[in-house]
Amino acid sequence: MTFTNKTIFITGATRGIGRAIALKMASEGANIVVTGKSDVPHPKLPGTIFTVSEEVEKAGGKAFPIKVDVRSEESVKEGIEKAADYFGGIDILVNNASAILLMDTQILPVKRYDLMQQVNARGTFICSKYAIPYLKKGRNPHILTMSPPINLDPKWFKNHVAYTISKYGMSMTTLGLSEELKEYKIAANSLWPKTIIGTAAISYLMGEQGLKMSRKPEIVADAAFEIFKKDSSDATGNFYLDEDVLRETGITDFSKYDFISGAKIMPDLFLD
Repeated sequence: MTFTNKTIFITGATRGIGRAIALKMASEGANIVVTGKSDVPHPKLPGTIFTVSEEVEKAGGKAFPIKVDVRSEESVKEGIEKAADYFGGIDILVNNASAILLMDTQILPVKRYDLMQQVNARGTFICSKYAIPYLKKGRNPHILTMSPPINLDPKWFKNHVAYTISKYGMSMTTLGLSEELKEYKIAANSLWPKTIIGTAAISYLMGEQGLKMSRKPEIVADAAFEIFKKDSSDATGNFYLDEDVLRETGITDFSKYDFISGAKIMPDLFLD
């Protein structure tokens, strides 16, 4: 299957997993809608919608940078409309934008609770809602959401109730859309890493030690690529794990994805 001229709308594409997916799919010839909430450099973090768009073009894809704040319904609606108009449609939506703060209930500021719900669960819902009319006309259309499999064991909530609720809200959106969109042959799936991934979030939460125990975002991007190749009329309602997806393709050695070669890799937060 070729991705030439297929259009992929990615939220939170300026760094980390979103950027890795953008570059992977660009190397396969796709059109990439590079979105982020800011179009100017962050004082502490790398990447803007413009720098990533330049990387996309160098990787072999076509880029369209758009400033989108997933907390704003109007911003999302306008961004999706502009992207569909620019490229002539949308074939894949990647709900990657996410906010994280791991605190227990007594000390978490309510405004940070609101932020995680707005970006994670609500943002995923809004982006999906406004992308669906275009996905109905897409070629082998997919919605891929970066959220974990749902496990109601209280241990997954104990130390970070708010964050877990927000991420499971994303996962429940996947479940609902997979059934709602079956008649249109639009796949709705979630993808989650088996290990922690070396992103700005990990650096912020765990520092240098966290990065040493991480894998590169490219493992998630390679898994996403394999999912997008699946038949959207059949492969839906799944909670894929990056390593499992790649094992299906025959990959057994994942050392090339280690952030630090030979380091001990840490399992992800939501997985046994």
